[in-house]
Amino acid sequence: LTDGMQPSGCALAHISQHLPAWWGCNPFAETGRSKLQNRRAILNQQILKAVRMRAGAENLLRATTNNKVREQVLLELSYVNSDLQILKEELEGLNISVEVYQNTEETFSIPLIPLGLKETKEVDFTTTLKDFILEHYSEDSSQYEDEIADLTDLRQACRTPSRDESGIEMLLSYFIQLGFIENRFFPPSRYMGILFTWYDSFTGVPVCQQNLLLERASILFNIGALYTQIGTRCNRQTCSGLDNAINAFLRAAGVLNYLKETFTHTPSYDMSPAMLSVLVKMMLAQAQECVFEKICLPGIRNEFFTLVKMAQEVAKVGEVYMLVNTAMNQAPVKENIPYSWSKLAQIKSDHYKALAHYFLATLLSDHQLRPRDDEDQQEKALSQLYDHMPEGLTPLTILKDIVQRKQLGKAHLRKAIVYHEEALRVCDLCKKLRNIDILQEILNVAHKRSLLKYSRQEQNDDLLSLMETPDILPKTEHKIEMVAPQFCRVKVRDFFERLGPLSVFSAKQRWTAPRTISFQCRAGELGFTLKGGAPVQIYCLDPVSSAALVGLKEGDYIVSVGGVDCKWLGVSEVLEKFKSTGEQDIEMQVISCQDTAASVHNKSATYSVGMQKTYSLICLAMEEDKIDKTKKVTPKLSFLIWGTKNRQKAASTLCLPSAVSGSSPAKKKLASPFTLLNTESSLY
Repeated sequence: LTDGMQPSGCALAHISQHLPAWWGCNPFAETGRSKLQNRRAILNQQILKAVRMRAGAENLLRATTNNKVREQVLLELSYVNSDLQILKEELEGLNISVEVYQNTEETFSIPLIPLGLKETKEVDFTTTLKDFILEHYSEDSSQYEDEIADLTDLRQACRTPSRDESGIEMLLSYFIQLGFIENRFFPPSRYMGILFTWYDSFTGVPVCQQNLLLERASILFNIGALYTQIGTRCNRQTCSGLDNAINAFLRAAGVLNYLKETFTHTPSYDMSPAMLSVLVKMMLAQAQECVFEKICLPGIRNEFFTLVKMAQEVAKVGEVYMLVNTAMNQAPVKENIPYSWSKLAQIKSDHYKALAHYFLATLLSDHQLRPRDDEDQQEKALSQLYDHMPEGLTPLTILKDIVQRKQLGKAHLRKAIVYHEEALRVCDLCKKLRNIDILQEILNVAHKRSLLKYSRQEQNDDLLSLMETPDILPKTEHKIEMVAPQFCRVKVRDFFERLGPLSVFSAKQRWTAPRTISFQCRAGELGFTLKGGAPVQIYCLDPVSSAALVGLKEGDYIVSVGGVDCKWLGVSEVLEKFKSTGEQDIEMQVISCQDTAASVHNKSATYSVGMQKTYSLICLAMEEDKIDKTKKVTPKLSFLIWGTKNRQKAASTLCLPSAVSGSSPAKKKLASPFTLLNTESSLY
C-alpha cells in the first residue's frame, strides 16, 4: 500500500473536464501497511460474526424459560465473550504495530503512534442515483452512467490511499464531492436506501447507516489517520524530516478536532468527542516531541543557558504526555483505547521528565560561577526553573555555594534515575511494548547514562545530603498549534454538474418535468423579461402574450432553447439564443417549482431527530412505517462494551438501537452511546 498507482499526469487537486480514473494503492501489495490493513479487515469480519452469534444467544436467553437451555446458552455466551476479548487484543496489537509505519531508515528515536485507517464495505450507487435522476430531475438516467462510475471509482480508491500528499488530496476530493452528492441526491425528508458500513478503528464493531454524514465523518477520520502515518514515516534524523513530521501531526490534530466539533453525534467510539479529544492531545504531544528532537538535532552544548533551555523544553514534552496519559485513563476512553498506547504515553512522560532532571543535574555539577559570568542572568534563569526553591536555598546561594550546588545536582540525578527505572518497569509490564527493541534500547541507554554520571559524583555524606528535589517548570519557545483543514486548496468539480446549478437543481427542491413551450415573437417582443443568473427565470410575463397562452408561467426556469441545454447560461446568452432563431417559432423547455413540505427532520451523523436510523453492530433493516405505533420500545446503548462492563447489567453486552414511537418529535429522547453527549443537539 506504500506505492501509489496514480496515473502520471492526473492532477489530484483538480478534476478535469474529462474525468480521470481514480486510483488507490494496490490492496494486494505485500507491504507491511497492506498486511496490517488486510488483517484489520479480517478481524472486523470475525468480530461481526461473533457479535451476531452473541445477539442470537441473547435473544434465545430472553425467550426461553427452560433452565437447561438457559445454562447452555449462558455457557455459549461466556465462550463468545472470551472470543471477542481475544479478537479485541489482536486488534490492539495491530494498533500498536508502530514499527511498520516508522521511517524505513535505521533511526535511534522513540517510535511515534499512528492511527490505522477505518475499513468500509463497498457501496453501489448505481440503482439509487439513476432512479433519483429519473424521478426527481426528470432526465434520462442512462446518460449519467459515466458520472456514477467515476463516483464509485473514487470511493473505491479512497479505501487504499497512498501514504503521501496525493493520498490526502484524493480523500479531500472525495470528502468535498460528498457535499455535492448530498445536496444533489439526499433530500432531508427521506432516506435513499444506500447503506454505508464502517468499522470502528479500535473495537472493530461495524456501524451501518443510511446517512451520508457517516461516510463524510469516516473519510475525515481517515484523512487525520493518514496524516499520522505520514508523520511517523518522516525521517526524524534530518531537519526537513522533523519539520514534515511536525506539520503532519499538527494537520492530523486539526482534522480530528474539526471532526469532533462538526460531527457531534458520530456513532462509533473512535469518532466520539471523548476519544477524538484524546487523539488530538496525542497528536499535539507527538508534534511537541518532534520539536524537542529538532532542537537536539545539531547536538546539545554543555553550556549553562543551553542546558536551562533544554531542561524546560524536555519538561514540556513530559508534561504533555502526562496529560495524554491522564486523558487515556478516563472513562469512557479507557475502555476502548489500546492499553499499550496509554502505557507508551506514561513511559514517554517519565522518560522526558528524567531527561529534564538529567540536564539540570549536568548544569549544576559541571558549571561553576566564574568571575566573567553574568551572575544576574544566571540567577534569573535558575529562579525561573523551579516552581519553588528547596528549603533554605536561594538561586544566588546555589550559584555561589559549591557544596549546596553539587548536593542539589545529585538530588536531580537521583530523581532522573527514579523516573528512568519507572519507565523501564512499565515497559517490561506491557507485552506489546516489551517487544519494541528500539524503545527498550533508548530507555536503557538513558538509564545507564544517568547511573554513570551519578557514580562519578563524590559519595561522601550521601545520607546526609538528601534534599527535596523541586519540580522543573515546563516551558517552550516553540508554540504548538493545530492546523485546521484547508478544503479550499483542493479544487473539485461536481461530477453531476450537467444536472444544472446546485443552488437550483438540488434534492431539497422539487420541479415539474420539463414542458415544451413553442411561441412566436410579435414585433420583436417576447412578452416577458428574464432575470437571474444560470438558469434564467421568467419575469414580468404578459398574460396575453403568445408564450403565456401556450402554458408559460411566471417564475418558470428555462432549461433549454432550440434543443440546446441552457441550465448554465445567463440572461444575455439566452437572449442570443432567442435572436438566433430569427423569425421562426421559438421552442424552449421550462420547469416550474413544486410546493414541497418543510423538512421534517434534521440529519446528524448518528440520529435523525425524532426518527432514529442507526444500525450498529448488525446490518438490521428497519422501516419506521412498519413499527407498531402502540408498541413501546426502550432506548438502549448502541455499542459494544468489551468484557463484563455492561452498564445495563445484561447477560451480554450487545445493545441495538430502538425506534421510539408514539410521541411527537420534539418530545422524543434518543439514547446516546456516550453519557456525556447531548443527543438532541443538531449536527452543525
